[in-house]
Amino acid sequence: MKIAVAMSGGVDSSAAAALLRSEGHELIGFSMQLWNQRRGLNVDENGDPLPSRCCSLDDIYDARRVAEELGFPFYVLNLENEFEEGVVKPFVASYLAGETPIPCVACNSRLKFASLDRLAQSLGCEKVATGHYARVEFDEEANRHRLLRGCDFQKDQSYFLWELTQAQLARALFPLGNMSKPEARELARKHDLKTIAEKAESQEICFVPDGDYAGFIDRYLEAEGEGERAPNAGEIVNTRGETLGQHDGVHRYTVGQRRGLGALGRGRALYVVQLDAGSNRIVVGDEDELLRDAFTAAGVNWIAFDSPQGAVRADVRVRYRHTAAHATIESVSAGRVRVTFDEPQRAITPGQATVFYRGDEVLGGGWIVK
Repeated sequence: MKIAVAMSGGVDSSAAAALLRSEGHELIGFSMQLWNQRRGLNVDENGDPLPSRCCSLDDIYDARRVAEELGFPFYVLNLENEFEEGVVKPFVASYLAGETPIPCVACNSRLKFASLDRLAQSLGCEKVATGHYARVEFDEEANRHRLLRGCDFQKDQSYFLWELTQAQLARALFPLGNMSKPEARELARKHDLKTIAEKAESQEICFVPDGDYAGFIDRYLEAEGEGERAPNAGEIVNTRGETLGQHDGVHRYTVGQRRGLGALGRGRALYVVQLDAGSNRIVVGDEDELLRDAFTAAGVNWIAFDSPQGAVRADVRVRYRHTAAHATIESVSAGRVRVTFDEPQRAITPGQATVFYRGDEVLGGGWIVK
Protein backbone atom coordinates (compact mmCIF):
# COMPACT_ATOMS: atom_id res chain seq x y z
CA MET A 1 0.00 0.00 0.00
CA LYS A 2 0.90 3.64 -0.32
CA ILE A 3 0.88 5.00 3.23
CA ALA A 4 1.36 8.46 4.74
CA VAL A 5 3.32 8.19 7.98
CA ALA A 6 3.25 10.79 10.75
CA MET A 7 6.87 11.24 11.87
CA SER A 8 7.45 12.91 15.24
CA GLY A 9 11.14 12.07 15.48
CA GLY A 10 10.49 9.82 18.46
CA VAL A 11 10.89 6.09 18.85
CA ASP A 12 7.21 5.20 18.35
CA SER A 13 6.62 6.80 14.96
CA SER A 14 10.10 5.73 13.81
CA ALA A 15 9.46 2.11 14.82
CA ALA A 16 6.06 2.20 13.08
CA ALA A 17 7.68 3.47 9.89
CA ALA A 18 10.43 0.85 10.07
CA LEU A 19 7.88 -1.94 10.48
CA LEU A 20 5.78 -0.76 7.53
CA ARG A 21 8.86 -0.30 5.36
CA SER A 22 10.04 -3.83 6.15
CA GLU A 23 6.65 -5.12 5.00
CA GLY A 24 7.24 -3.56 1.59
CA HIS A 25 4.82 -0.62 1.71
CA GLU A 26 5.45 2.62 -0.16
CA LEU A 27 5.81 5.35 2.48
CA ILE A 28 5.69 9.13 2.51
CA GLY A 29 6.81 10.68 5.79
CA PHE A 30 5.40 13.88 7.24
CA SER A 31 6.36 15.93 10.28
CA MET A 32 4.28 18.83 11.51
CA GLN A 33 5.70 22.16 12.56
CA LEU A 34 3.22 23.17 15.26
CA TRP A 35 4.36 25.64 17.88
CA ASN A 36 6.08 28.73 16.51
CA GLN A 37 9.42 28.64 18.34
CA ARG A 38 10.14 32.13 17.04
CA ARG A 39 7.55 33.50 19.46
CA GLY A 40 10.25 33.27 22.13
CA LEU A 41 7.78 32.58 24.94
CA ASN A 42 9.51 29.47 26.27
CA VAL A 43 12.99 30.63 27.23
CA ASP A 44 15.20 30.35 30.30
CA GLU A 45 16.73 33.20 32.29
CA ASN A 46 19.43 33.57 29.62
CA GLY A 47 16.91 33.85 26.81
CA ASP A 48 17.73 30.41 25.44
CA PRO A 49 14.87 28.14 24.29
CA LEU A 50 13.72 25.62 26.87
CA PRO A 51 14.35 22.02 25.77
CA SER A 52 11.28 20.25 24.41
CA ARG A 53 10.92 16.52 23.79
CA CYS A 54 7.98 16.80 21.44
CA CYS A 55 7.49 18.63 18.13
CA SER A 56 10.77 20.56 18.43
CA LEU A 57 13.09 21.46 15.54
CA ASP A 58 15.48 18.72 16.73
CA ASP A 59 12.64 16.22 16.50
CA ILE A 60 11.94 17.23 12.90
CA TYR A 61 15.63 16.76 12.12
CA ASP A 62 15.51 13.27 13.68
CA ALA A 63 12.39 12.40 11.69
CA ARG A 64 14.03 13.47 8.45
CA ARG A 65 17.09 11.38 9.24
CA VAL A 66 14.95 8.29 9.93
CA ALA A 67 13.15 8.73 6.60
CA GLU A 68 16.50 9.01 4.80
CA GLU A 69 17.87 5.90 6.51
CA LEU A 70 14.73 3.89 5.71
CA GLY A 71 14.61 5.24 2.17
CA PHE A 72 11.37 7.14 1.69
CA PRO A 73 10.52 10.81 0.96
CA PHE A 74 9.90 13.20 3.81
CA TYR A 75 8.10 16.54 4.08
CA VAL A 76 7.34 19.08 6.80
CA LEU A 77 3.85 20.55 7.14
CA ASN A 78 3.73 24.04 8.63
CA LEU A 79 0.63 24.07 10.84
CA GLU A 80 1.73 26.84 13.18
CA ASN A 81 -1.29 29.07 12.55
CA GLU A 82 -3.77 26.20 12.78
CA PHE A 83 -2.10 24.95 15.96
CA GLU A 84 -2.26 28.33 17.67
CA GLU A 85 -5.88 28.91 16.68
CA GLY A 86 -7.15 25.38 17.29
CA VAL A 87 -5.05 24.25 20.27
CA VAL A 88 -3.14 27.02 22.06
CA LYS A 89 -5.85 29.67 22.21
CA PRO A 90 -8.54 27.22 23.41
CA PHE A 91 -6.02 25.94 25.99
CA VAL A 92 -5.52 29.46 27.37
CA ALA A 93 -9.25 30.24 27.29
CA SER A 94 -10.06 27.01 29.12
CA TYR A 95 -7.65 27.79 31.96
CA LEU A 96 -9.03 31.32 32.24
CA ALA A 97 -12.52 29.81 32.54
CA GLY A 98 -11.46 27.76 35.55
CA GLU A 99 -11.00 24.49 33.68
CA THR A 100 -8.04 22.13 33.34
CA PRO A 101 -7.76 21.36 29.62
CA ILE A 102 -5.98 18.48 27.89
CA PRO A 103 -4.90 19.94 24.53
CA CYS A 104 -3.30 16.72 23.27
CA VAL A 105 -6.72 15.24 22.41
CA ALA A 106 -7.73 18.09 20.10
CA CYS A 107 -4.20 18.23 18.68
CA ASN A 108 -4.13 14.51 17.87
CA SER A 109 -7.56 14.20 16.29
CA ARG A 110 -8.60 17.62 14.96
CA LEU A 111 -5.21 18.90 13.85
CA LYS A 112 -2.58 16.21 13.34
CA PHE A 113 -4.67 13.31 12.10
CA ALA A 114 -7.21 15.42 10.24
CA SER A 115 -4.54 17.45 8.41
CA LEU A 116 -2.49 14.41 7.47
CA ASP A 117 -5.59 12.49 6.41
CA ARG A 118 -6.65 15.21 3.99
CA LEU A 119 -3.16 15.46 2.52
CA ALA A 120 -2.81 11.69 2.29
CA GLN A 121 -6.00 11.39 0.27
CA SER A 122 -4.83 14.11 -2.13
CA LEU A 123 -1.62 12.12 -2.70
CA GLY A 124 -3.42 8.85 -3.30
CA CYS A 125 -2.38 7.23 -0.02
CA GLU A 126 -4.62 4.42 1.15
CA LYS A 127 -3.76 4.68 4.83
CA VAL A 128 -2.48 7.13 7.44
CA ALA A 129 -0.09 5.54 9.95
CA THR A 130 0.95 6.88 13.34
CA GLY A 131 2.92 5.56 16.29
CA HIS A 132 -0.07 5.46 18.66
CA TYR A 133 -0.52 2.42 20.88
CA ALA A 134 -4.08 1.66 19.76
CA ARG A 135 -5.86 -0.69 17.34
CA VAL A 136 -8.53 -0.43 14.65
CA GLU A 137 -10.64 -3.37 13.50
CA PHE A 138 -13.49 -3.55 11.00
CA ASP A 139 -16.69 -5.18 12.24
CA GLU A 140 -18.36 -6.63 9.14
CA GLU A 141 -21.60 -7.43 10.91
CA ALA A 142 -22.00 -3.86 12.21
CA ASN A 143 -20.32 -2.36 9.11
CA ARG A 144 -18.26 -0.13 11.39
CA HIS A 145 -14.64 0.42 12.27
CA ARG A 146 -13.93 -0.11 15.94
CA LEU A 147 -11.25 1.63 17.99
CA LEU A 148 -9.57 -0.64 20.54
CA ARG A 149 -7.08 -0.11 23.30
CA GLY A 150 -3.43 -0.93 22.64
CA CYS A 151 -2.39 -4.34 23.90
CA ASP A 152 0.13 -2.71 26.23
CA PHE A 153 -2.29 -1.15 28.71
CA GLN A 154 0.53 0.88 30.29
CA LYS A 155 1.09 2.66 26.97
CA ASP A 156 -2.44 2.55 25.58
CA GLN A 157 -3.24 5.83 23.82
CA SER A 158 -6.81 5.19 22.68
CA TYR A 159 -7.84 7.88 25.21
CA PHE A 160 -6.44 10.54 22.86
CA LEU A 161 -8.26 9.26 19.75
CA TRP A 162 -11.94 9.18 20.71
CA GLU A 163 -12.77 12.11 18.39
CA LEU A 164 -11.82 10.18 15.24
CA THR A 165 -14.68 9.66 12.79
CA GLN A 166 -15.61 6.46 10.99
CA ALA A 167 -14.11 7.87 7.77
CA GLN A 168 -10.82 8.61 9.55
CA LEU A 169 -10.73 5.23 11.29
CA ALA A 170 -11.21 3.54 7.91
CA ARG A 171 -7.87 5.00 6.82
CA ALA A 172 -6.08 4.82 10.20
CA LEU A 173 -3.21 2.41 10.73
CA PHE A 174 -1.55 1.88 14.11
CA PRO A 175 1.34 -0.56 13.56
CA LEU A 176 2.34 -0.58 17.25
CA GLY A 177 -1.11 -1.49 18.57
CA ASN A 178 -0.10 -5.05 19.39
CA MET A 179 3.34 -4.14 20.77
CA SER A 180 4.83 -2.90 24.04
CA LYS A 181 7.17 0.06 24.39
CA PRO A 182 10.24 -2.17 24.94
CA GLU A 183 9.32 -4.09 21.78
CA ALA A 184 9.06 -0.83 19.83
CA ARG A 185 12.52 0.22 21.03
CA GLU A 186 13.93 -3.15 20.06
CA LEU A 187 12.33 -2.85 16.64
CA ALA A 188 14.04 0.52 16.15
CA ARG A 189 17.39 -1.01 17.13
CA LYS A 190 16.82 -3.91 14.74
CA HIS A 191 16.50 -1.41 11.89
CA ASP A 192 19.69 0.42 12.93
CA LEU A 193 17.85 3.41 14.42
CA LYS A 194 19.91 3.10 17.58
CA THR A 195 19.96 6.80 18.54
CA ILE A 196 16.20 7.09 18.10
CA ALA A 197 15.64 3.87 20.03
CA GLU A 198 17.14 5.39 23.16
CA LYS A 199 15.33 8.74 23.03
CA ALA A 200 13.49 9.74 26.20
CA GLU A 201 9.73 10.00 26.10
CA SER A 202 7.90 13.30 25.92
CA GLN A 203 6.12 14.04 29.19
CA GLU A 204 4.94 17.64 28.99
CA ILE A 205 2.65 19.55 26.65
CA CYS A 206 4.86 20.42 23.68
CA PHE A 207 4.34 24.19 23.87
CA VAL A 208 4.89 24.25 27.67
CA PRO A 209 8.15 22.28 27.98
CA ASP A 210 8.82 23.31 31.59
CA GLY A 211 5.34 22.28 32.75
CA ASP A 212 4.58 25.76 34.10
CA TYR A 213 1.15 26.23 32.51
CA ALA A 214 0.27 29.36 34.47
CA GLY A 215 3.60 30.97 33.57
CA PHE A 216 3.03 30.20 29.90
CA ILE A 217 -0.47 31.70 30.02
CA ASP A 218 0.85 34.88 31.63
CA ARG A 219 3.58 35.22 28.99
CA TYR A 220 1.19 34.39 26.15
CA LEU A 221 -1.38 36.99 27.20
CA GLU A 222 1.36 39.59 27.59
CA ALA A 223 2.77 38.81 24.14
CA GLU A 224 -0.75 39.07 22.66
CA GLY A 225 -1.26 42.47 24.28
CA GLU A 226 -3.96 40.99 26.50
CA GLY A 227 -2.23 41.12 29.84
CA GLU A 228 -5.37 42.54 31.41
CA ARG A 229 -7.03 39.13 30.87
CA ALA A 230 -4.63 37.43 33.26
CA PRO A 231 -6.51 36.34 36.40
CA ASN A 232 -6.12 38.55 39.43
CA ALA A 233 -5.75 37.59 43.07
CA GLY A 234 -8.92 36.45 44.80
CA GLU A 235 -10.38 34.61 47.76
CA ILE A 236 -9.86 31.02 48.81
CA VAL A 237 -13.00 29.82 50.57
CA ASN A 238 -14.18 26.57 52.09
CA THR A 239 -17.32 24.76 51.00
CA ARG A 240 -19.31 26.78 53.54
CA GLY A 241 -18.21 30.02 51.88
CA GLU A 242 -15.88 31.10 54.67
CA THR A 243 -12.79 32.98 53.54
CA LEU A 244 -9.56 31.18 54.43
CA GLY A 245 -6.97 33.09 52.42
CA GLN A 246 -5.97 34.55 49.07
CA HIS A 247 -4.93 33.01 45.76
CA ASP A 248 -2.82 34.58 43.00
CA GLY A 249 -4.91 33.50 39.98
CA VAL A 250 -7.35 30.65 39.33
CA HIS A 251 -5.21 29.45 36.42
CA ARG A 252 -2.56 28.38 38.95
CA TYR A 253 -4.80 25.71 40.47
CA THR A 254 -6.67 22.58 39.44
CA VAL A 255 -9.32 20.38 41.03
CA GLY A 256 -7.73 17.84 43.35
CA GLN A 257 -4.64 19.97 44.03
CA ARG A 258 -3.24 19.93 47.55
CA ARG A 259 0.13 21.61 47.18
CA GLY A 260 0.29 25.39 47.19
CA LEU A 261 -2.49 25.91 49.72
CA GLY A 262 -0.11 26.71 52.57
CA ALA A 263 -1.37 26.32 56.11
CA LEU A 264 -5.01 27.11 55.36
CA GLY A 265 -6.13 23.83 56.88
CA ARG A 266 -4.45 24.55 60.22
CA GLY A 267 -3.07 21.06 60.51
CA ARG A 268 -5.47 19.16 58.26
CA ALA A 269 -5.05 18.59 54.54
CA LEU A 270 -7.19 20.67 52.20
CA TYR A 271 -7.77 20.14 48.49
CA VAL A 272 -9.08 22.29 45.67
CA VAL A 273 -12.64 21.07 45.03
CA GLN A 274 -13.87 23.79 42.67
CA LEU A 275 -12.56 26.67 40.56
CA ASP A 276 -15.13 29.47 40.33
CA ALA A 277 -13.67 31.73 37.66
CA GLY A 278 -16.85 33.82 37.51
CA SER A 279 -16.44 35.03 41.09
CA ASN A 280 -12.64 34.57 41.04
CA ARG A 281 -12.80 32.16 43.94
CA ILE A 282 -11.10 28.88 44.72
CA VAL A 283 -13.14 26.49 46.85
CA VAL A 284 -11.23 24.05 49.06
CA GLY A 285 -12.37 21.17 51.22
CA ASP A 286 -11.54 17.80 52.70
CA GLU A 287 -10.48 14.92 50.47
CA ASP A 288 -13.90 13.27 50.64
CA GLU A 289 -15.41 16.45 49.17
CA LEU A 290 -13.55 15.68 45.93
CA LEU A 291 -15.78 12.65 45.39
CA ARG A 292 -18.62 12.94 42.86
CA ASP A 293 -20.92 10.31 41.43
CA ALA A 294 -22.02 12.13 38.24
CA PHE A 295 -21.02 14.71 35.66
CA THR A 296 -22.10 16.14 32.30
CA ALA A 297 -20.04 15.81 29.11
CA ALA A 298 -20.46 17.78 25.89
CA GLY A 299 -19.08 17.43 22.37
CA VAL A 300 -19.68 13.68 22.54
CA ASN A 301 -18.48 11.52 19.64
CA TRP A 302 -19.76 7.95 19.45
CA ILE A 303 -17.58 5.43 17.61
CA ALA A 304 -19.29 2.13 18.33
CA PHE A 305 -22.65 3.35 16.98
CA ASP A 306 -24.21 6.45 15.47
CA SER A 307 -26.11 7.23 18.65
CA PRO A 308 -27.13 5.12 21.65
CA GLN A 309 -30.59 3.65 21.95
CA GLY A 310 -31.28 4.27 25.61
CA ALA A 311 -28.82 4.20 28.49
CA VAL A 312 -25.34 2.77 27.89
CA ARG A 313 -23.35 0.83 30.46
CA ALA A 314 -19.60 1.41 30.16
CA ASP A 315 -16.30 1.75 31.96
CA VAL A 316 -15.55 5.47 32.04
CA ARG A 317 -12.25 7.30 32.40
CA VAL A 318 -12.23 10.96 33.46
CA ARG A 319 -8.54 11.61 32.75
CA TYR A 320 -5.71 9.79 31.03
CA ARG A 321 -4.31 7.96 34.06
CA HIS A 322 -7.69 7.35 35.71
CA THR A 323 -8.72 3.73 36.19
CA ALA A 324 -11.96 3.29 34.27
CA ALA A 325 -14.97 2.89 36.55
CA HIS A 326 -18.42 1.37 35.93
CA ALA A 327 -21.03 3.95 34.96
CA THR A 328 -24.30 4.56 33.16
CA ILE A 329 -24.34 7.06 30.29
CA GLU A 330 -27.59 8.77 29.29
CA SER A 331 -28.15 11.29 26.50
CA VAL A 332 -29.59 14.63 27.66
CA SER A 333 -29.43 16.49 24.34
CA ALA A 334 -27.57 16.39 21.02
CA GLY A 335 -23.90 15.74 21.75
CA ARG A 336 -24.42 15.93 25.49
CA VAL A 337 -24.64 13.12 28.07
CA ARG A 338 -24.96 12.58 31.79
CA VAL A 339 -22.56 10.03 33.27
CA THR A 340 -23.45 8.43 36.62
CA PHE A 341 -20.89 6.21 38.35
CA ASP A 342 -21.74 3.15 40.40
CA GLU A 343 -19.23 4.41 42.97
CA PRO A 344 -18.15 8.06 43.47
CA GLN A 345 -14.93 9.08 41.72
CA ARG A 346 -12.23 11.52 42.81
CA ALA A 347 -11.48 14.92 41.25
CA ILE A 348 -13.73 14.96 38.19
CA THR A 349 -12.36 18.02 36.42
CA PRO A 350 -14.06 20.31 33.86
CA GLY A 351 -11.96 20.64 30.72
CA GLN A 352 -10.68 17.08 30.78
CA ALA A 353 -11.68 14.42 28.27
CA THR A 354 -13.81 11.48 29.31
CA VAL A 355 -13.69 8.24 27.34
CA PHE A 356 -16.21 5.38 27.43
CA TYR A 357 -14.98 1.78 27.17
CA ARG A 358 -16.55 -1.65 26.93
CA GLY A 359 -13.74 -4.10 27.46
CA ASP A 360 -10.99 -3.07 25.05
CA GLU A 361 -13.34 -1.13 22.79
CA VAL A 362 -13.71 2.65 22.80
CA LEU A 363 -17.44 3.36 22.58
CA GLY A 364 -16.92 7.12 22.41
CA GLY A 365 -15.97 10.11 24.50
CA GLY A 366 -16.64 13.74 25.30
CA TRP A 367 -15.50 16.79 27.25
CA ILE A 368 -16.32 17.19 30.95
CA VAL A 369 -18.21 20.45 31.45
CA LYS A 370 -19.65 20.16 34.96
